[in-house]
Amino acid sequence: MDKPKNRIKEVLEEKGIKQMWLADKLGKSFCTVNFYIYNRQQPSVDVLFQIANIL
Repeated sequence: MDKPKNRIKEVLEEKGIKQMWLADKLGKSFCTVNFYIYNRQQPSVDVLFQIANIL
């Protein structure tokens, strides 16, 4: 079964936002945000709410 996909990458592209900007706003490393975007790691519920509020 495929992993559930998130839309973080799509929303970033739609809004013209870079991953580095999101990483800075979250206080996370670029690598961590990249893992979230490419579905290698799932953010906690708290981080998901932070991402939603930022975007």
